[in-house]
Amino acid sequence: MKKTSFLLLALTGLLLLASCRDSETYAEKKKRERAVINQYIADKKVNVISEEQFLSQDTTTDLSKNQFVLFNSSGVYMQIVRRGTGKVLGPNETASVLLKYTEVNMMTDSVISSNNIMRYSALVDVMKVKMISGSPFAQFESGVFMSTYRTPKVPNGLLAPLTYIRLGKLSAEGVAKVRLIVPSAQGTAVASGAVYPCLYELTYQRGR
Repeated sequence: MKKTSFLLLALTGLLLLASCRDSETYAEKKKRERAVINQYIADKKVNVISEEQFLSQDTTTDLSKNQFVLFNSSGVYMQIVRRGTGKVLGPNETASVLLKYTEVNMMTDSVISSNNIMRYSALVDVMKVKMISGSPFAQFESGVFMSTYRTPKVPNGLLAPLTYIRLGKLSAEGVAKVRLIVPSAQGTAVASGAVYPCLYELTYQRGR
């Protein structure tokens, strides 16, 4: 009986220790994620601007200065490569949006998913976007992203540009194009669980 009680106490202790280690490991992962983002910013000589400066520049980022705007509330960094030739979605507008994207794990510098390569290059992902009081909400209706992650949920980080870019049809001037640095908390459920940031390059085009 005493031996059994000792074993139970030992097991309980091990479980508590493992729990503490898991907590520490998560904290370490968050710290490592921050370090990876900071290293990318340093290596690529990214010029991080505030939301106030972004607004003062008519919601544009200067490519010649490699500017990315940091949204403090989410930790997402955004560079607008092209604003697009259509119009910004209205405060309560609904639209079909065609998305081309490449998603890179910044921890491993490897492509996770993309509809820009190999047999997927002719495909576009389709999502339905609804603006509610100026804030975007969206779900995928079809495409590689939804098939990869088996969910229609659009990560919050990918919604950040929709308040600022102009959605239009394909034109000579090009559709809206952005680059995003998305921390795990604003990314996919997989990224959030494993705690890794992603770099995205995306184009957004108005569908039918």
